[in-house]
Amino acid sequence: MQKEENKIERKRIRGAHVTTVLSIATVLFLLCIQGLMLGYAGKVSDYVKENIGFTLMIKEYTRESDIMDMKEIIDRSPYVKSSRYISKEEAAKELQEDLGQDFVEFLGYNPLLPSIEIHLKADYTNQDSVAKFEEQLTRYHLVKEMYYQPDLIRLVNDNVARISLWLSIASLFILVVAIYLISNTLRLLIYSKRFTINTMQLVGATPRFIRKPFICKSMIQGILGALIAILCAGLGLLYLNGKVPEIINKQDLGMILCVFAAVLLVGILFTLVSAWVSVNKYLKMRNSERLYY
Repeated sequence: MQKEENKIERKRIRGAHVTTVLSIATVLFLLCIQGLMLGYAGKVSDYVKENIGFTLMIKEYTRESDIMDMKEIIDRSPYVKSSRYISKEEAAKELQEDLGQDFVEFLGYNPLLPSIEIHLKADYTNQDSVAKFEEQLTRYHLVKEMYYQPDLIRLVNDNVARISLWLSIASLFILVVAIYLISNTLRLLIYSKRFTINTMQLVGATPRFIRKPFICKSMIQGILGALIAILCAGLGLLYLNGKVPEIINKQDLGMILCVFAAVLLVGILFTLVSAWVSVNKYLKMRNSERLYY
């Protein structure tokens, strides 16, 4: 009879530990997803900014060799991500495809100018940097004008700032919820061991001796929960990569690994602190009658 009761008790304890690990894993998974969303939000923001086109119109009758020399100088600028030279003929061909008719034959000549299409790095796609870059380019005697849409730059930067703010607020909220849920889960688990803590105190065990197994066990639960969360998030990313190719590339691996490392650190740190606080609560409890409440 006693053996059967002990067996049931061990199953109950194992079930409680599994539930705790899964609860921690669920919370950390949400935190992991939010971290990845923040990381990819930055990637999408940079992609949008770097695809805003700036067209440098070149004066007519400029030699192509001079244009290519200037393009080489532009490519070395810290502002520039990429550039493409478009000759008069290429510009006419592209416009003909857009219009669906041969306007050169209709007009009798090609009125278009050669140009250089420029894409700036994301960090420099803002009004101040673009204004400085435009000032530098218009000093070249080959340049007729620089064409871009300042309203589009302003709109993109405003929307990126707004989205980043809301994502940051949501991340902070999820972090607070994660702290509360992990702390509450471990507090309940340690609450079920409060009489064991009290008994160990009565037989003369030191606080450090009592605290150590609870903290170690909680940290192990935090590590297991974090690994489960990371595994689920990793499988989710692989699934999305199968549906949307190139969602994961070499440039993103660093960001993804940083998020996973942060989730693992959060799992260890929060479980350690929560277990420490919860055990100390019962270690400092002088009135044993309060253990029943």
